[in-house]
Amino acid sequence: MFQLIHNLTTGELFKRQLPVFALAFVIAELFYKFHSFALECMAFLVTWYVLDAVVQKLFPATRSADRSGG
Repeated sequence: MFQLIHNLTTGELFKRQLPVFALAFVIAELFYKFHSFALECMAFLVTWYVLDAVVQKLFPATRSADRSGG
């Protein structure tokens, strides 16, 4: 988590991670009722990871080096 926050710019964090985080949070809140905080937390993190992987595959991030053409 520390690495995630420090390796992304504020813009990337809000544009790419916040929507996926929010969707994973809503899914976890509505559907995960394991009566165990640990299990629900792990399921939320797995959901966030899978949703983020899908978003990254569908909409790959462009790096500044890619835009320079060199």
